[in-house]
Amino acid sequence: MRAFNAELSKLFSLPGIWLAFLIGAFAPAVIAALDSIVEKEDIVAGVSTRLSEVGYIGLGLGVQGIIILGVLAVSSEYLTESSESGGGNQITTSLTVVSSRFHFLLAKASAVTVISILLSIVAILTTVLATNLILGEYAPAFEASRLVGAVCYWVFTALLAFGITVLTKNGIIPLAVLMINSSVVTVSYLLTKVTELAFYLPDMAGLDMFMFRSDSFHTPFTGGFIMFAWVAVLFIVAAIVFHRRDVAS
Repeated sequence: MRAFNAELSKLFSLPGIWLAFLIGAFAPAVIAALDSIVEKEDIVAGVSTRLSEVGYIGLGLGVQGIIILGVLAVSSEYLTESSESGGGNQITTSLTVVSSRFHFLLAKASAVTVISILLSIVAILTTVLATNLILGEYAPAFEASRLVGAVCYWVFTALLAFGITVLTKNGIIPLAVLMINSSVVTVSYLLTKVTELAFYLPDMAGLDMFMFRSDSFHTPFTGGFIMFAWVAVLFIVAAIVFHRRDVAS
């Protein structure tokens, strides 16, 4: 429990974490608001076909903040400290305090999970508010089961970013790859046009937990299970690599 509290404290002390919170809380709402404006025009014109997806699209595409959270949680450990602090890395100090590498990794992942849940709830509130303000009586009813799926999607996305950063020891690569893949036209989505195997990629499967599109490839449960399996396997691999790695190098 002390290791978990220490990881929470370290996360909240990072300057970049507040940018992650800001983006995480409002990016989905901004995306949902823009989509709601377009959808309202379609409603007036009598050509609306995707009202049930409005709002949820923001929660699917607005995960940049949660990606930053997962990356920063790990990459901050490998930043070189000032010369006054000895010029080493935070990871060396962290592993001196927490002797078990597995417990250290688990405590850090738990801290990321808790913050991800809280941030996703805030994002849902701002998204629902933005959607209702713009669409008014036309606003879709946000279903509890779908919102739970969105929370799971956010948590799993953060943990994917976390695991990839553990493997790379560098925040630039996972941040760039995941940010690009969470844009409007994702690489994963483009791959689905080439092969159905792409529907088993974590982000594509995870979206089926709450998007409920007419062309959804998985059921919400199956999509969630696939994304969870990706997270579990990645965490196991990351834990093994982290356990065997010379962190000082």
